[in-house]
Amino acid sequence: MEFTYSERCHEYRTRLLAFMDEWIYPNEAVYDQQIHDSGNPHFYPPIMDTLKAEAKKRGLWNLFQPHSGWWGDGFSNLDYAPLAEIMGRSRIASEACNCAAPDTGNMEVLTMFGSTEQQQQWLRPLLDGEIRSAFGMTEPSVASSDATNISLSIQREGDHYVLNGTKWWTSNIYHKNCEIMIVMGKTDTSAPIHKQQSQVLVPVSTPGVTIKRDLTVFGYNDVEGHGEVEFKNARVPVQNLIANEGDGFMISQARLGPGRIHHCMRTIGAAERALDLMCQRALTRTTFGKRLADRANIQDWIAEARIELEMIRLLTLKAAWLMDTAGNKGARMEIAAIKVAAPNVALKIIDRAIQVHGGGGVSQDFPLAEMYSAIRTLRLADGPDEVHKMTIARAELRKHDPSFRTDGVNNMAPGGGKG
Repeated sequence: MEFTYSERCHEYRTRLLAFMDEWIYPNEAVYDQQIHDSGNPHFYPPIMDTLKAEAKKRGLWNLFQPHSGWWGDGFSNLDYAPLAEIMGRSRIASEACNCAAPDTGNMEVLTMFGSTEQQQQWLRPLLDGEIRSAFGMTEPSVASSDATNISLSIQREGDHYVLNGTKWWTSNIYHKNCEIMIVMGKTDTSAPIHKQQSQVLVPVSTPGVTIKRDLTVFGYNDVEGHGEVEFKNARVPVQNLIANEGDGFMISQARLGPGRIHHCMRTIGAAERALDLMCQRALTRTTFGKRLADRANIQDWIAEARIELEMIRLLTLKAAWLMDTAGNKGARMEIAAIKVAAPNVALKIIDRAIQVHGGGGVSQDFPLAEMYSAIRTLRLADGPDEVHKMTIARAELRKHDPSFRTDGVNNMAPGGGKG
């Protein structure tokens, strides 16, 4: 395994770091102030359009895209990992570069499985940043960590599919530019358990689609929202089916692997920023005649943070390398492992950074509290820790007993969040 940055990655890292220093960090406060002044937690700050225009001008656009096509040359997962980490240092950078979830996963789905017409109608404007999208998978009435439980009905009636049911944690649904959802539901409850599900494209404006409410995270309203969405006899043309009936589970598996590792890449960036803030605070605050940085326990926290960050970065790079060389299926164990490790390590580092900041750490004066709340959701989004640990444990046990859990049961994590 060779983790040396490629020449292309070096070039884009340099350009992206400059963009962060010159545009992203200086405008974080502007972004927050514009939302605050609007009185609407889902207000779309005009500064974002300025940032997007600058990112496009610098060629820092659609960096997540691993596929080459009429949209340009894709990035390998190994090249994208350091770039996603840099964007992960700020909650506004990914959107500024058109690399924000759930659009990234939706764009990959349309790239891999969308028809030519679907790509022209929805993929092209998503890649151009003209619209945004949502992904509806998780449901309030079932344990969605096992996606075979999903119950939203997708029934064919003539030239249309009719949707009935409720989704929640439908991320991005409150975004001003959100125009399309990819929705997963059941088309045939009599089919084998993993062939009952299908995915369809549902415009947000479809009659029968109602955004019931927004779900907060530890009291925070994400700008893009986490909506509870009701589908009541919502009709879409049969041409809106992605791939074939019964392919929904397979499509989600293809979608969630890259989505999970993208989260982990960005999470490392957030943890790095938390470590930077912890060091800066420790060097500038004095208690009982000593700087915090001179105290042994603070030094232990800083050292442990660096050690653990390097560990999860290496595991992320290994997973990215395997995805590039062996495919997403070949990287399944590593993706599951990093999906557990990265958020847990990041939360530990952010928590300690909060402690070093004292009361300021839980206030809006620093990004740490909101950062913690966002990353805590990653222990649930795209699959709870327990499902990924189960995947890893079963693989280990099969090394000793090849018949262990070969009954076809393969619980899949929810993807209705950020994937």
